[in-house]
Amino acid sequence: MINQTANPLTRLPTYLPGNQARASRMRMDSARILKRFFFCEQALIVSQSAWLAGISIIEAKINLPKHAWQDALTAHALRERVFELRFPSHLMEMGDDESLIRVFEQSINAPSGEAFVYALANVFKPAFFRIYREYLEKADPIAEGPTVRFIRIAVEDKEQQIAELNDMVEVLFQLAPEKRSEAEAWVGTLQTAMQKIGGLSIEAPEPMHGTAPHIDAKPFHFAEVPVRDKRFHLLRFYWPDVVDDSFPYGEGIRLQLRSAVSHINEVWAIETAGAILYFLSATLGWDFIINAARWCYDESRHCLMGYDRLTQWGFAPNEIPLGTYIYDSARGQDPVYRLGMLFYFETKNIGKKPQRTKAFADYNDMLSQHDMDFDWADETIHASYGSHWLGELNKLGAGKEIENIRVRCDEMVRAVIQTASESERQEIRQIAESMIAKAERLAVA
Repeated sequence: MINQTANPLTRLPTYLPGNQARASRMRMDSARILKRFFFCEQALIVSQSAWLAGISIIEAKINLPKHAWQDALTAHALRERVFELRFPSHLMEMGDDESLIRVFEQSINAPSGEAFVYALANVFKPAFFRIYREYLEKADPIAEGPTVRFIRIAVEDKEQQIAELNDMVEVLFQLAPEKRSEAEAWVGTLQTAMQKIGGLSIEAPEPMHGTAPHIDAKPFHFAEVPVRDKRFHLLRFYWPDVVDDSFPYGEGIRLQLRSAVSHINEVWAIETAGAILYFLSATLGWDFIINAARWCYDESRHCLMGYDRLTQWGFAPNEIPLGTYIYDSARGQDPVYRLGMLFYFETKNIGKKPQRTKAFADYNDMLSQHDMDFDWADETIHASYGSHWLGELNKLGAGKEIENIRVRCDEMVRAVIQTASESERQEIRQIAESMIAKAERLAVA
């Protein structure tokens, strides 16, 4: 054997060791994986928003917007991190991930609202929960520190979402047990499709020549007529003053009730914000999606504010009116008018909120004061969203002047109000008077 140490000219080069586990992924490897996650998250944000008007239970109206907003925050962080890792490129293309992304996009084509929620709970959210945990296990906490932080938050979000979705599934199947078999079949179809491409993975999906596995599904149809929770008192007009000028908005207990009923009836705004995200996301892009997801989440919080106050005062769901007239007024219209409707009502009522906040303080109703105060802050944000995105649509030639939209939205709402029948006026007056009478008894007690 030759002694290599004897002659420095023949010595093999030696280096300090660097073969460590945390060096397993390079910068561009991480960027490819995070890009895959972004597109899958984006697909679910759109589908969750699109289904809001088509799922009945109040739990879905309140929780799905929260989930979509959380997903939007995660997706935004993913997107920004991809840009950082690929600097200076800001190109985001599906590429080899298209077959996987198409399966996530198919989530919208569920045969029913029950099947949609069931699939979220049993296919899509668990896939994210599992893969995000796996990503954390293999991530370098030094080089990937910024990614580790937001992925860790995403794991917590997904775990909570799965628990809330399972609770929603239980309620949905209690109210409509006949929907279970169809939902289970849909989940089986999606699971088979996911298996064919290797699921949501650190590794690239199985190549499918740019297509997704075939999924037998009916194309999604947006709910122009909203599906509402039958545990509540369902009707078109949710308070008498909407259709009866002789019925005052009220002060004292009447104002407390009117405000709470208005808040829970922002369910129409939840559905409308979901609608604009679904219809306008392709035109207006990612910045619009993240604004619309926040807008939708805010409206769900306002709805929950009203529901919480009413239930704390002792009102059962069947005593609480849920109306549809504002949502109905945009039926069949260009989506720009749904955006306009949200903007119109934000700017129409925003000036009254500080006065009502003060009134609630005078009544020593700290909870109503608190909710109205935060509502005002949200609506100032929403007014800026509406103004900006209506302006962007107008620049693209897909919109109209804001003032013209405002006038048209007012006309559409008034047209629906004018169709109110005498029986509808009597029905909502009876509901309101019953609530007022009960509130007065509770106040005395």
